[in-house]
Amino acid sequence: MSEKIDQIVEDLKTLTLLEASELVSKIEETFGVDASAAAGGTMVMAGPAGAAEDVEEKTEFNLMLDEVPADKKIAVLKVVRSLTGLGLKEAKEMVESAPKQIQEAMPKDAAENAKKDIEAAGGKASLT
Repeated sequence: MSEKIDQIVEDLKTLTLLEASELVSKIEETFGVDASAAAGGTMVMAGPAGAAEDVEEKTEFNLMLDEVPADKKIAVLKVVRSLTGLGLKEAKEMVESAPKQIQEAMPKDAAENAKKDIEAAGGKASLT
């Protein structure tokens, strides 16, 4: 930080609560801002950021076949067969029983690519 900023911070540390309150009022009046709104926004932002640090990023996804329009059934069936290695009969049963989990514990990239393939064939898919 610059020397000027450091000096301002040091000066602020010496203020009493009453003086700090008066300073906030003067800044609000001078610059036409509302310090209570800014503080509320900061508080809201801090909560989710802390929670995000505690949760690990998900690395494995389950691929769900959500919906298959009747006119796109054959195209989606081909994609499902290529993804799963199932035979025609098993893949057909899987496609007809949508919504159904197609694969589980897939790496993120593979899951996203598989979802794109299903959607390109006309089906609807999701990752869980």
